[in-house]
Amino acid sequence: MKKTRWGIISTAQIAKKQLIPAIQRSKNAVVAAIASRSDKVIGVADELNIPKAYKSYEDLLKDPDIDVVYIPLPNHLHKEWIVKAAEAGKHVLCEKPATLTAEEAKEAAAVCEKNNVKFMEAFMYQFHPQHQRVRDIIASGEIGDVKLMRANFSFYLDPASQNIRLNSDMGGGSIYDIGCYCIHSIRNIIQAEPAEVRVDAEIDPVHRVDTTAVGYMELDNGVKAVFDCSFNASFSNVYEVVGTKGSIRVPRAYRPDRQGGEGLIIVEKENEQRIESIVADQYALQVEHFSDAVLHGKNPSYTNENMIQNMTVIEACYESIKHGKKISLK
Repeated sequence: MKKTRWGIISTAQIAKKQLIPAIQRSKNAVVAAIASRSDKVIGVADELNIPKAYKSYEDLLKDPDIDVVYIPLPNHLHKEWIVKAAEAGKHVLCEKPATLTAEEAKEAAAVCEKNNVKFMEAFMYQFHPQHQRVRDIIASGEIGDVKLMRANFSFYLDPASQNIRLNSDMGGGSIYDIGCYCIHSIRNIIQAEPAEVRVDAEIDPVHRVDTTAVGYMELDNGVKAVFDCSFNASFSNVYEVVGTKGSIRVPRAYRPDRQGGEGLIIVEKENEQRIESIVADQYALQVEHFSDAVLHGKNPSYTNENMIQNMTVIEACYESIKHGKKISLK
């Protein structure tokens, strides 16, 4: 089987702990090179059995043996390196959020399209089959008409740390980091777009980023949605879809990999409860999906238009926080 050859831009933890091992587990991809502006890149390459190590991102992009570039850089650098990778003729998988504004997202997508390269934002959670199963249950009518969706993602982050998630100049903040999953999953599961949003947030007085946010959305099909994300609470990642006849709860919505890839779907109707278990490798499935698109000239299922729309909603959330009012997206 032909395989895509991946180059990794940065030695970020998510690359070392998640994406590189996922590429190495995948059926149709290999890690060909890694680049960093730090001398430690040589040791990382040796440790992870990566054949080539570059001390500049530019040198990696010049390598003719690289098909796909993975970008896990700090958020504020995403657009710059998406553009540079595309202009070098490399297909691009970039960590979420792909950009910091909807306009940046449009510009990045346009450059990728102009250079005829595939581009996808790395929302790995969506490739776990538990979410398609949820959509299938909804479509079957088992829980009746959907009226509400709730989504939550939180973990505790020491405010005294130097974590880039707390750096306002680098695209820090809980909505950019984890609230984006809540927003994406609401749109993904309900298959509708927010018509208006209202978000309140706790802004850290030192770091000047949102460390907790709570949002309300009215979707264009009439379904209501609420989400919360936080750096000030213990780890939780769950969503729930509430219908007229029952509900579906997914308690390992975004990181089932922390439980060996096992996703759980809990369906409740009156006094009945059913629990379904689905095990999958969402990071490897993401890599395989994108590699398949590259190898066969197909568009990824997660389109540029979808990515731009998610960024549009995120931007509206921040506008709502800034102005303290409801923001219309129509």
